[in-house]
Amino acid sequence: MWFFRFLAIGLLSGIPMIPLLHSPRGDGFEHLRLSAIMTLEFSWFLLVPISLVVGAWKTFSSSERPRPAPPGFVLGGITFAFGALVLHQAMAASRWLNGSPSGVGDPDGEYFMAAFAELSGVAIMIVGIVILIGRAVAIIDSREANTPPAFSSRPLTGRQL
Repeated sequence: MWFFRFLAIGLLSGIPMIPLLHSPRGDGFEHLRLSAIMTLEFSWFLLVPISLVVGAWKTFSSSERPRPAPPGFVLGGITFAFGALVLHQAMAASRWLNGSPSGVGDPDGEYFMAAFAELSGVAIMIVGIVILIGRAVAIIDSREANTPPAFSSRPLTGRQL
């Protein structure tokens, strides 16, 4: 779960980079949307590996202290919602680029970026779902560990009798 926690943090950390890295090529909301998508992708190439390296270092360097709980429902929900937003905006940019007339002069490169953003949005949604499922499983396991055997919903086996 540590991998998914730091992967989600790396993906979400690309958001503040949007106003800093890339300016739109033309006027209008569609150009701004395409620019934001391209900036997110560039920032993911920079920030996701850094986040994963920091996460690996933090995981392996902290052997003395107890492990924290798996990522929570909030991180999973925000990651899933962010993935849905990226997917929606990338699909809208793809429709704009493929429309007639196309939004930019040579839409091939921009269309590739929008298609990659669609795949990224789906991947981000999957990361959010994995975090949500992992947290739900951790809660179920902790409840079963804290439940005395006499009150457990599972039947007793030979070892427990």
